[in-house]
Amino acid sequence: MNKREEEKLKKQQERLEKEIARTKAMSTFEEEYKDYPYICGIDEVGRGPLAGPVVAGAVILPKDDMILYLNDSKKLSEKKREMLYDEIMNRAVATGIGMASPARIDEINILQATYEAMRMAIDNLKVRPDILLNDAVTIPKVDILQVPIIKGDAKSISIAAASIIAKVTRDRLMVEYDKVLPGYDFASNKGYGTKAHIAGLKELGPTPIHRRSFIHNYVSEE
Repeated sequence: MNKREEEKLKKQQERLEKEIARTKAMSTFEEEYKDYPYICGIDEVGRGPLAGPVVAGAVILPKDDMILYLNDSKKLSEKKREMLYDEIMNRAVATGIGMASPARIDEINILQATYEAMRMAIDNLKVRPDILLNDAVTIPKVDILQVPIIKGDAKSISIAAASIIAKVTRDRLMVEYDKVLPGYDFASNKGYGTKAHIAGLKELGPTPIHRRSFIHNYVSEE
């Protein structure tokens, strides 16, 4: 092995050690509650968009199998999220997804719809959790111990994993919606209120996946 290869290998090893240390630092809550057999992270995506569902993820990570590079899904590239999604789905003890539709959001409001999606995600786990690590919220009507953590998706590997599967699931859905509902740039904006999306909304009017309670500033109701 020549000197250049040695240097490259050394740098790779240093990066790996740094990532292991970062992941361990993001596991402090998991370490604190390690006596609970099944620790579940909960997070949601899509509270702010004008269109599409709100999606919640629930993930129980294995305790003896460290998944590296987990982080708040917003801090990861799309390519990295897709890669981690596959790893989480293959290696997690259990995963669950829950959704609340735009119509449901309009019916009960975004906060209640978010709680509903979170309860659905928990119910869709094949294993019942012993404790929930939630991103910032306490979910009503859940009889499992909950620990709300402010900015939890950046502080807990379990919540980060939940945020990743929720975001990838929702983003994929919005890309599919773009194929059947062109003109709003859903594939790029994922339903958020970008200039292109708002222009499409004003020109073409709302679609069945728009949240009526969110778009009244942009369209006039007949």
